[in-house]
Amino acid sequence: MKIGVPLELKSQESRVGLTPDSVRTLVNSGHQIIIQDKAGIGTGFSNEDYQNSGAFIVYSAQDVYSDSDMIVKVKEPLDSELSLIQENQIVFTYFHLSTSSTLAEGLINSKSVCIAYETVTNDQGELPLLMPMSQVAGRMSVQAGAHALEKPQLGRGILLGGVPNIPSAKVLILGGGTVGENAAIIAIGMQAEVFIIDKSDEKLKELHRKFGTSITTLNSNNIDIGDYVKDCDLLIGAVLIPGANAPKLVSRQMISSMKKGSVVVDVAIDQGGCFETSKPTTHQNPTYLVDGVVHYCVANIPGAVPLTSTLALNKATLPFVLKLANQGYKYALLNDNHLLSGLNVYKGHITYDAIAESLGYESVDPLTILN
Repeated sequence: MKIGVPLELKSQESRVGLTPDSVRTLVNSGHQIIIQDKAGIGTGFSNEDYQNSGAFIVYSAQDVYSDSDMIVKVKEPLDSELSLIQENQIVFTYFHLSTSSTLAEGLINSKSVCIAYETVTNDQGELPLLMPMSQVAGRMSVQAGAHALEKPQLGRGILLGGVPNIPSAKVLILGGGTVGENAAIIAIGMQAEVFIIDKSDEKLKELHRKFGTSITTLNSNNIDIGDYVKDCDLLIGAVLIPGANAPKLVSRQMISSMKKGSVVVDVAIDQGGCFETSKPTTHQNPTYLVDGVVHYCVANIPGAVPLTSTLALNKATLPFVLKLANQGYKYALLNDNHLLSGLNVYKGHITYDAIAESLGYESVDPLTILN
């Protein structure tokens, strides 16, 4: 199979779909890899690194798309890329389609086979291709929040961990999944006072077993979230409904009740955000103010650490890339329910229920149209 890796076009996105080591593995399996010029440069991989691994270098995105059976990316195709996608071409990347009707329409019109990293599952009901980036984003959310709390960033001017005899900042994490757990790891390490809210008693018990008295766990069914939002210094939104828009857990009124210079970090912004006041930002202009509260809503947080992120992502995605390449998409999808869960758009049809519901489309059973 011919596998193409284009240069990522999203603002300040330096990750790359395949590493040279991944290329070598695929080449050794009999596949041809096409890399766009300088696609890996932001991660530290040169054209020569890819050529030494057996890849071919081409000099435009059009050359990549026109000559590839499968496209392996990191972020969703931008408008300028949609017209390049070929009918029957596999596109394997993060899509987050529930928040973009324009992207969904473009992919439907392309009649391509769109498999989303973020909805592939495993035997434990987890999202293994989303997990590594959730780990990075969770850890970075506290880093970013701590920086935004500094006075030059319009924050309150407080140190997350305080100093002896001076109180630590209060960090409130909404959601105890992968993002929330990793945010807690860093917040605890920085000696903040950490609260985690989740609706699952089992998840909260698991977090308590891991962190003990270093955190306070709270069930959202038993509290008024607004009371805790009002009192915190750093609020991290870490909720996820696979394939669907994030629920708006924090209202504008709650944001207005926070102390001036407090910070909110909405890691759920790729799925529309879990704060009413959230809107996507970039690494170049990461924050804005609403009622004196600093909002950090960067839509590709892990892109700030592209080497760590690319290595972690490739470790998770490569087995699925190999399966698709070795078996062909139809056989691979029909014989792996976890990979089938990643199928979002198939030759003009939405095949993922939550996405169809969010965008007002009729969902089609993938098994019906694959067989």
